[in-house]
Amino acid sequence: MARGKKHTSSHRSKASSQGVQAKKHLGQHFLKDEHIAQKIASILVLDQSNNVLEIGPGTGVMTKYLVEQPIDLIAMDLDRESIDYLNRELKPLVDLKSSINSFEVIYGDFLKFDLDQLFTNQQFAIIGNFPYNISSQIVFKTLEHKERIPEFSGMFQKEVAKRICAEPGSKTYGILSVLVQAYYNAEYLFTVPPGVFNPPPKVDSGVLRLIRKDHLDLGCDDRMFFKVVKTAFNQRRKTLRNSLKSLIPNAIVKEDAIFDKRPEALGVNDFVSLTKILSDDTI
Repeated sequence: MARGKKHTSSHRSKASSQGVQAKKHLGQHFLKDEHIAQKIASILVLDQSNNVLEIGPGTGVMTKYLVEQPIDLIAMDLDRESIDYLNRELKPLVDLKSSINSFEVIYGDFLKFDLDQLFTNQQFAIIGNFPYNISSQIVFKTLEHKERIPEFSGMFQKEVAKRICAEPGSKTYGILSVLVQAYYNAEYLFTVPPGVFNPPPKVDSGVLRLIRKDHLDLGCDDRMFFKVVKTAFNQRRKTLRNSLKSLIPNAIVKEDAIFDKRPEALGVNDFVSLTKILSDDTI
């Protein structure tokens, strides 16, 4: 896994993999199961682009299976030790392969990185074993650049992966579910137990795949759509008539039946319709 929340001290796990120590302040849990690594690397569809960004390659357990594919691969990590290891141990072997088009290991924080610097403004897929504490932020940044990212695959905390793929009416259905599914087809693929990591996390992980929809235009203002969804779920136990008071004062006097529902009852198309209604009445 890649970057995690920074702390004042950089505690290191006693566990290490391939000479690279897992660092607690980076939220690292290195995948050590070769079969699972190969399985995740193989879920890329690559219908629209052969450019791939791997976030948090760590010890390269998945990277070595990615480079067996005919792709242009950039592996981005915030751990200098991991970068040095990959450049020393993996890159020389990759350079001898004829299958991969290109392979580069770079230092970078995905959340702060200027994505325009990657793949000369071409489309690219994202894959990775994402640190739990910033995984949602990674998804939100992906949504900001959805025009360039046709697919997104990887491993999250199981709870978060399930939430992203949840359907309306589910207790886990929420902001991430709606915003992601507005632009991507989301599929939960399989669960990964803690024991295949070094050090093992305290919870199960889940692997998902997101494939961008053919049409990104929702037919409403995207910013307003995001605002409506987030405001509605911030008070998810209330009806929309009450939860949207702070956002749209006129919403409370609406007679439309949609305002008597709670947010978890609305699908993406319902939220689009709601956004249109509120946009017409915004003060």
